[in-house]
Formats: sequence, C-alpha cells, structure tokens
Amino acid sequence: MPKRKLQQFAEFKTFDKTFDFPYELKGKWNKEVFKNNHPIVLELGCGKGEYTVALSAQYPEKNFIGIDIKSNRMWRGALTAKERGITNAAFIRMLITKLTEIFDEGEVSEIWITFPDPFPKDRHAKHRLTSERFLPLYKQVLKPKGTVHFKTDDTPLFEYTLEVLEKHSIKPFEVNWDVHGNTDSHPHLREIRTYYENKFSAQGRTIKYLRFSF
Repeated sequence: MPKRKLQQFAEFKTFDKTFDFPYELKGKWNKEVFKNNHPIVLELGCGKGEYTVALSAQYPEKNFIGIDIKSNRMWRGALTAKERGITNAAFIRMLITKLTEIFDEGEVSEIWITFPDPFPKDRHAKHRLTSERFLPLYKQVLKPKGTVHFKTDDTPLFEYTLEVLEKHSIKPFEVNWDVHGNTDSHPHLREIRTYYENKFSAQGRTIKYLRFSF
C-alpha cells in the first residue's frame, strides 16, 4: 500500500468525529457525538465527503455524517471540516450493508446518495445503492417521511432507480433529468459538486436528481 494512503488512514483516526464501524453508537449519535437534537443526515458512499462538508457548512442546524468503506478517501473531507472549524460533520468507515447495525430505527432524517458506482452489469445489480437490497435498510433507519436524495450522471442507473421505486409504489417528490440545465433546480444541487460530478459534467454528461420517501 502506498505510504501516503497509510498516512491518511492513520491521520483519519485522529480527527474529531471520525469512526470505524462504531456499533456501540447505535441510537446515540445525537447524544454522544453531536450533543444536540438536530436532524441527522447521511451521505452514503461519500468518497471525499464534498457533500457532507458543504451541506454541514450551509445547514448548521443539522448533523451530517459521511459514510464510505475507504477512510483514505474521507480523509480529505475530515481534514477540510477540521480546517474550517465545522463541528456538525462526522465520518464513518463502514459497509453500507451494516446501516441498521450502526443507526437505530428512525434515527436518521435524510439520506444522500451521490454518484454511486452504477454497477452496469445485470449480475451486479444487487450492489447498486438504489436496489431492492438497500431500500429496506434506508426505510428502517429513516424517520417516517424521511427523505432520500439521489444524484447521478448515469442514465441507465437513474432509469433503473425509477423502475425500482415504481415497483414498490414509491412516487418521487421530484425527478430532475438535468440539474444544471434546469433553472428550477435547488441551488445546492447546482452549486455543490463532487469530484465525479465535475469530471462527468466536463465530459458532457447530464446530471440527474430525484428525491423520495417511503
């Protein structure tokens, strides 16, 4: 493993509000980590944590948690939060399949899924973060009417997600096929951009977004 990655793994653990499979905090995130009763928002597969950091700065009345399996990716977001003095952002190294083991029923208010791996081959469909495998996990940890936000450049994945929601009689509140071309898009959808969003936009791909609840 490259020396830089090893350094990032080690440094990540030293930052405030960074965790590694913290099963002991289930049901205790507000009380023991954030020490307030503000709504909890998750960013799943957060990568460098661009959304987690940007949203936490814009919405100090909410608590944001970025989740990824690779802490060397989240190192960037955790470092930025530290440098900016952001106290309502946390990062967890964990598998998303463990969501209900780390968050209690109804403990989460919102979930963001930003530019996940599309897993284009049909045999890998179960790994897509909007597949039927994951929806029950989101429903369990979300409060009633809690919101899921989904943003992607991948048209087949977006269409697949709409099909999954329709199969489960879930009607999205919003379906936006061109975030940056639609003047009605919420400012934070246009202004907060992940590394992959900038990369894909530069390639001429259209960014898509939908929002739903259970």
